[in-house]
Amino acid sequence: MTISVLVADDQQLVRAGFKLILQTQPDIHVIGEATDGAEAIDAAEKLRPDVILMDIRMPGVDGIEAARRILSSDHGHVIRILILTTFDRDEYVYRALLAGASGFLLKDAPPEQLVAAIRMVDAGDALLSPSITRRLIEVFTATQRASLEGPIALSQLSPREADVFRLLAHGKSNLEIAAELIVAETTVKTHVARILTKLGLRDRVQAVVLAYETGVVRPGQQ
Repeated sequence: MTISVLVADDQQLVRAGFKLILQTQPDIHVIGEATDGAEAIDAAEKLRPDVILMDIRMPGVDGIEAARRILSSDHGHVIRILILTTFDRDEYVYRALLAGASGFLLKDAPPEQLVAAIRMVDAGDALLSPSITRRLIEVFTATQRASLEGPIALSQLSPREADVFRLLAHGKSNLEIAAELIVAETTVKTHVARILTKLGLRDRVQAVVLAYETGVVRPGQQ
């Protein structure tokens, strides 16, 4: 199946660069572009892409607000949003993850990482570059405390689910969790699905954010 992609960035060269890379991939098709958040919202409604590459700092409606509006709307199918960031400057990436973005991608990422990220997100594997994601969350949870909407029901997790939740929060893959807990990878997948359902979370990214917000994992903790 072909993955449809919308590129939202106010810099023409960035959009052109991404399109040039992606057009070489037989399973990825760029179906549209947007120069700001307002255009991205409109394009998402009309084109219904599978994945949106979303810049944060754009004129008018920024990427965070655009992501929030897009993800809160019913488009008839799941839209995944990858936030484009320079990391060392974009203090709002953390808010974008809370808004429901599936992850983030560094603007200077190599072509193969861009392609892999899009495929991973489209497949539902929301947590990209675990070590970088964890570092990002550590930086911003150390200075600000945000909260997820709805009740936090960590007490609903079984002891085994709590173990999986803790390891997931450290950025470990299902395979790595399975090896540490000495269980099958399919069992871990089942636990992760149950954790997300019980906690009312969209994906693994929000699970990691929640773990830091509630102190299950603390900044700098290994």
